[in-house]
Amino acid sequence: MEQKILELLNNIYPVDFIKVEAVTNEMFRCSAKQGEYFARMTNYKGYDEQLEEVTYTNYLHKEGLGVSPAIVSINGKEVEKIAFNHKEVLTVLYESAAGKHLSRNQWQANVLKELGRQIGKLHRLSRKFEEIHPTRYIKDWYQNEEYAFLKYIPEEETTIRAVAQEILTKIKNMPKDKSNYGLLHGDLWLENILVDRDVKLSMVDFQDCEKNFYIFDLAVPIYSAIEYSFVGGGNIIEYDRGITKAIIEGYQEENDLPKEMLEKLPLFIKLKEVFEYSLMHMYWNKERLTEEQIRIMNHFRMRIEKDHSFLDTNSLFFD
Repeated sequence: MEQKILELLNNIYPVDFIKVEAVTNEMFRCSAKQGEYFARMTNYKGYDEQLEEVTYTNYLHKEGLGVSPAIVSINGKEVEKIAFNHKEVLTVLYESAAGKHLSRNQWQANVLKELGRQIGKLHRLSRKFEEIHPTRYIKDWYQNEEYAFLKYIPEEETTIRAVAQEILTKIKNMPKDKSNYGLLHGDLWLENILVDRDVKLSMVDFQDCEKNFYIFDLAVPIYSAIEYSFVGGGNIIEYDRGITKAIIEGYQEENDLPKEMLEKLPLFIKLKEVFEYSLMHMYWNKERLTEEQIRIMNHFRMRIEKDHSFLDTNSLFFD
């Protein structure tokens, strides 16, 4: 498969590819004489939505944000249609982003504060982008299939379904305007952030970019850090407060964060938690669950049913 993709990419891009390796079934690492690249080959979104996404990310790159630019094909296209395995696949080629993934214990306050700062800059640029290029194809969050919680969470799980419905209703009914709602990354968990030696950050994988309340782009990395990067040896409550404080302080250096939106942060962290649980039902093969998958599902189920909060609202306001 990789050899076929190598030939296809060499035929349509002005880059001399030497090797292609699969990272996932949709993403491929491409080594070339000119450097490292990543090719995304997926019909996850239609052509118009992918093109709008690439226009957005290229704009962010040109404005100085740490985002990988897309490479234009020899046909002058940023999104190419490639015939592969008897079907047409939409393909985007990106320059490799600078930096590396940090280990769990390296997500210190200085890195998280810089992450908050870059998210604040991202949202400022997003507002500017939408003034220049009003979006037509990138969807509002609730229009995406992944938010159809009640379609995927089993009917017998009545408590979780009630929690999911309440969260969706509250957020859909929140007043929105250009100051609190717009284009954002949508999936800024820690694996989608690369860090170099100078603590410069790169954001990757904008495939899930959507229109949502900006606070969601803060909820996701806070949720991710609490869920995945706490390594023990300390107080989990203090750790939660510390990472939240760092990200919010960084954000506020670049962008306004009204108190009324900050108060909604626990709600959006809960949205992310139910979102993850729903995805398990959406994508995992229920007939062939591994022991680890069963453990994870049970952990999420118990936590949501008991309405365990990741974050103490009182810890969000700092002197």
